[in-house]
Amino acid sequence: MKKIALFPGSFDPFTMGHLDTVERGAKLFDEVIIGVFVNTGKHSWFTPEERQKLIKESVDHIPNVRVEAQTSELTVNYAKKMGAQFLLRGIRSIKDYEYEKDIMTMNRHLDEELETVFLLANPKYSHISSSLLKEVLLFEGDVAEYLPKPIYQAMLGKRERNEK
Repeated sequence: MKKIALFPGSFDPFTMGHLDTVERGAKLFDEVIIGVFVNTGKHSWFTPEERQKLIKESVDHIPNVRVEAQTSELTVNYAKKMGAQFLLRGIRSIKDYEYEKDIMTMNRHLDEELETVFLLANPKYSHISSSLLKEVLLFEGDVAEYLPKPIYQAMLGKRERNEK
């Protein structure tokens, strides 16, 4: 049976930390599906379609990865529809672990066959988050090393349009 993992998130923006998790996950699973979801609690810079396009450009070097966007389903239902038996999640800190453990427990309640796999973040990315990078970039700080090139360029474009 083909091992398929869903890596769900809002990915606004998709960072080098996310990319590192996907690259590592692609070595463990036959297929990794990056699920671009909507987080109603966050203000997004990019539409789901823009995020999907930019992430595709950022992962095109990984043959067993695809990117899908969805805005209206529970993660467990979407995973089942995609044929995924695993959820892939990155953990940067104890705070992330506590948050992810609660989500994992609820997902297990909703579908006890769906297994969550945690990968610890690469230490060089463990201090970054999408919101931190947006904040630093907004005030013209240099965050280029923490973002895949297509995403960094798109964020610079968004910042410039917002300044006008």
